[in-house]
Amino acid sequence: MVDARDPVDATAVFGGLAEIAEQLATGAGGLPALQRTVDVAVEATAAAGASFVEYGHAGGRVVAAAGALDWSLGRPVDLIHPTLRGLLQYGSRVRELPVDLLGTVGGEHLRGRGLARFIAAEVNAGSTPVGVLAAGYHDGEGTAGPDERAALAFLANLAGLQYTLGRGLPIHADAPSVAPVGEPLALLDAAHVVRSWNPAAALLTARSPEAAIGSPWPFPLPHGAETVEHQMACGTWIQIRAATVPGTTDISVSFHARADQPADRRDLFIALTGHELRTPITVIRGYADTLVEHWDSLDEGSRRDAIYVVGQRARELSRLVDRLLNAVGDESNPGDASALLPFDLIETLTAAVDDLSPEQRRTLTVALPPTLPKALGERATLATILAEFVTNAGKYSLNWVEAVLTAGADAQTVWFRVADRGIGIRPEHVERAFERFWQLETGDQRTRGGVGLGLYLVRRIVERQHGWVSLRPRQGGGTVAEVRLPRADADTHGEA
Repeated sequence: MVDARDPVDATAVFGGLAEIAEQLATGAGGLPALQRTVDVAVEATAAAGASFVEYGHAGGRVVAAAGALDWSLGRPVDLIHPTLRGLLQYGSRVRELPVDLLGTVGGEHLRGRGLARFIAAEVNAGSTPVGVLAAGYHDGEGTAGPDERAALAFLANLAGLQYTLGRGLPIHADAPSVAPVGEPLALLDAAHVVRSWNPAAALLTARSPEAAIGSPWPFPLPHGAETVEHQMACGTWIQIRAATVPGTTDISVSFHARADQPADRRDLFIALTGHELRTPITVIRGYADTLVEHWDSLDEGSRRDAIYVVGQRARELSRLVDRLLNAVGDESNPGDASALLPFDLIETLTAAVDDLSPEQRRTLTVALPPTLPKALGERATLATILAEFVTNAGKYSLNWVEAVLTAGADAQTVWFRVADRGIGIRPEHVERAFERFWQLETGDQRTRGGVGLGLYLVRRIVERQHGWVSLRPRQGGGTVAEVRLPRADADTHGEA
């Protein structure tokens, strides 16, 4: 193959494979190993970028990405296009595909970034298709040769093995069900102190072997052949069984997440209401108290300004109540596309910054361009999204570190980002952070407030507008939170 690409760095490829093998051999794996597989795919195929899309019942989502495709992390996509699936399932294991097959919007978006073609392989866990591993190339980079195709096929098999092992995979609950090789196991002594704690137990409970071993068993312990159900602090229900190890006083305990996790809509509504409505209620009460207590000392202009803010926040409160009722009443409702209108993103973000608290504004550097193409969406939701990003930037920092707000556009979308220098986010948490009620810290480890609903709400709000939201580690430390919305002047606004 003759082209302008750099030669494959064999040292980097084999070094990456050694890291993945070590992760799997030590019982780790999960999303970090999957991300490392995608990193190696870039090196092994001499591609501009690579990504892995995990299948879901109604579509897919990018759960690992690298190189020129790192921006796509967390993006919902339709890679289960009949044509694409047919090409992957029948014929050679690895197929070369033009970006046009990735959907109209997806193809145009990728072409706008200079990507012209992919080589792709479907990833299978046994006989179950779980996703697609793809490597993308820029215009003028030639075609992938047999070495690159063989490398991608090998890495697709390696990704399938990771799903078969079931260590933190699949990422999403609606992904194809894959029976794991191992389940969480613990060994207790006669005093119910943990003596052994396997990697699957660590993944399920977010409690490392170092933290668990030597500590009392943290959950109820069943007697005889009974099965005990228990809800962990994070909200996940587990089923627990125990048996005495023959010839010893030790107790072997197996436990796993219950398949049908209960969803209490009443509790969800209460939690959503408390989280989402707190800011406008606080502002309304503050201005109302000011008017009552200082009416005589305020001039006419100050009174009018205060009343205007109260009215503005009351209207926002009404919209939020309607939105929450719709969200809880029908979680499958994708939103009314007719409600999406063109709006000026720069003007809206500037107004949203003004709505932040003084402390948040002091730690936020605004670096917005003077103009951008108009976005298509719900203008009123941007203040909620920005406030959540900035709040998280402060919450997950040792001190309130500076965050930077930027924005831009490409051929199909307009976007904005909040990048901070906080404690950062681990690759295996970039998707879990959007789960309902998920917290980085659980139980007695928690040092930060919140109920784990902010980013869950943000994703629902953004995806209702046919956009996508993602988190990723920031180079040099910290986190980048990004939202992309369709451009109002694009030809189509569906998802790729």
